[in-house]
Amino acid sequence: MSDWIIGTITDWGYFGIFMLMLIENIFPPIPSELIMPFAGYVAATGQLNTVGVMIAGVAGSLLGTSVWYIAARLLGIDRFRRLCNWFGRVATINERDIDMAVHWFDRYGTWAVLLGRLIPAIRTLISVPAGLAAMPVWKFLAISLVGTTIWTGLLAGAGFVLHEGYHIVEAWVDPVSTAVVILAVVIYIYRFITWKPIKDIG
Repeated sequence: MSDWIIGTITDWGYFGIFMLMLIENIFPPIPSELIMPFAGYVAATGQLNTVGVMIAGVAGSLLGTSVWYIAARLLGIDRFRRLCNWFGRVATINERDIDMAVHWFDRYGTWAVLLGRLIPAIRTLISVPAGLAAMPVWKFLAISLVGTTIWTGLLAGAGFVLHEGYHIVEAWVDPVSTAVVILAVVIYIYRFITWKPIKDIG
């Protein structure tokens, strides 16, 4: 995957960074921890402008995360409940889980989105409860912009500062991302096995 990411940025420049970050936020297994450090490295060599790299990365990330937000917003909480009734075990959630999540998001939504944009794998998933809870579009985009800019800037900056040693960032950050994904898979398997419909709870 590293070679493909590097080749895309080398061949397509800003557009390549934009598209990679767009895809990364729609399909989380493509890691920004590889995309932005190399983009920062390319900026350090003078082949790309640092500001352009940041704009491309943030724009792609914002558009990608908005896809999930829009999908959840259009689906709505009632349709989502019905889907969970049909595919509850696969989704590993029931209506009570949904109500609790929306209630929690109503209280801590701002911080959830901001901090979520800084956590591997969660960056994409946080858009779903934001859409289901009908967080105002301007608020979702504004908070996402702040979190995305911080995360993108840290990774690109690390690649820029380390220059040819940008791969050191991958050596530290990529294992963390992998650990988060593995933990999410373990939790999913546990919930899949122990899931019960709402009528059997309590």
